[in-house]
Amino acid sequence: MRVTIFGASGLLGKELMREWSGDSVTGLSSRDADICDAKRVRQVVQETRPEWIVLAAAYTDVDGCENNPDLAFAVNRDGAVNVATVAKEFGARLLFLSSDYVFDGKKTTPYETGDARNPQSMYGRTKAEAEIKLLELMPDCCIARTSWLFGTGGKCFPDTILKLAASRPALDVVDDQRGCPTYAVDLAQAITQLCRKNAGGIVHVTNAGDCTWFEFAREIVQSAGLATTVRPVSSQQMARPAPRPTYSVLSPTRLQALGIEMPSWRDALRRYLEQRQLAG
Repeated sequence: MRVTIFGASGLLGKELMREWSGDSVTGLSSRDADICDAKRVRQVVQETRPEWIVLAAAYTDVDGCENNPDLAFAVNRDGAVNVATVAKEFGARLLFLSSDYVFDGKKTTPYETGDARNPQSMYGRTKAEAEIKLLELMPDCCIARTSWLFGTGGKCFPDTILKLAASRPALDVVDDQRGCPTYAVDLAQAITQLCRKNAGGIVHVTNAGDCTWFEFAREIVQSAGLATTVRPVSSQQMARPAPRPTYSVLSPTRLQALGIEMPSWRDALRRYLEQRQLAG
């Protein structure tokens, strides 16, 4: 199978390139191909002739999106449409990475794939609008929603917590936002399986289990053997430019129906810490 990955230099993209074996995989960074440049997107797809395109390129700075909405929509919505348009032209299947932020966080039970989108942030809006446009263009495309991504290839929550814990006796972390941490290695492996299974429609792909950011941070600190105290605080006490969903746990029902099981987030965190230590 021939696969082209847009966003190959990002946190997920690096793991996709590392984990994907047995197929012909071309990885493109934003320097290789800016998805906002429709002509360049068409050129690289014409050259690589993929059977599957994985679109992992995005503007993922949630607060940055709030302050730069034009850029956010240009990349996350219009760039995605550029890729989908070319994929359709060349007969390639498309897997698009989306987010739990398409939901408003008002539920108290896990979000199913068919639940109504109601994004509260600019980032969430860009992803929700991209989903709608892509399904109109390519009804058989695969939309993989994920959440709370972490890994060793770049900036992420566990990395931030570990760096802060190394120099502070105590950390304040919000305890009123609940979601599903997702390890980039496990997400990359699941994406590979989705493509090989010719999956279509919306799928939720996260590690199993859920927690608050405070619970996640406490587990990170304890698992790393650090003595730092982690204290729970409210979102109001830690105000950010972009609103976050209070509850954005994603249901794995559709993923499991496709025969794909994800490890628990605690198991994923243990492996992340081991990988981080090896990487120095």
